[in-house]
Amino acid sequence: MSSDKATTSSQILDRVVAQARRDAEQRDKGYRERALKMYPWICGRCAREFTRANLRELTVHHRNHDHDFNPPDGSNWELLCVYCHDNEHSRYVDYTGGSALDAEDRPAAATGNPFANLKSLLKKD
Repeated sequence: MSSDKATTSSQILDRVVAQARRDAEQRDKGYRERALKMYPWICGRCAREFTRANLRELTVHHRNHDHDFNPPDGSNWELLCVYCHDNEHSRYVDYTGGSALDAEDRPAAATGNPFANLKSLLKKD
C-alpha cells in the first residue's frame, strides 16, 4: 500500500514540476523577461543598479507608451526603477492633460436632462 502512495506522490510531483516548467517558459516569452536579458539591470534615468534581491523594483517602460508594441529588438523598451517610471508617466499625464488609458475609457457624455420635467412636477394645481 505504501508503494501506491509513493507512486501517486511521484505522479503529483511530476505534474507540479511540469507545470512549473511550462509557467517558466511562458514567463520567459514576456517582454519584461526579454528586456531583462537584453539590457543591463540599471535604471535608464537615475543609473541605480539592481541585483536579484531588488530586481522587482526595476520595470520596463514603453517609450511610445504603447504596451502592445513590443518589437523583438527591444527598441520600444527601457528599464526604469519604479520611481523614475512613475515620474515618467506623471510627466506624460501632465503633458497630454490625461493618461492614454483615460482617453480610451472615457464614457460618453450624458445627453438627457434629468431636470427637464421638474417645473411641471413641482407645480401644484
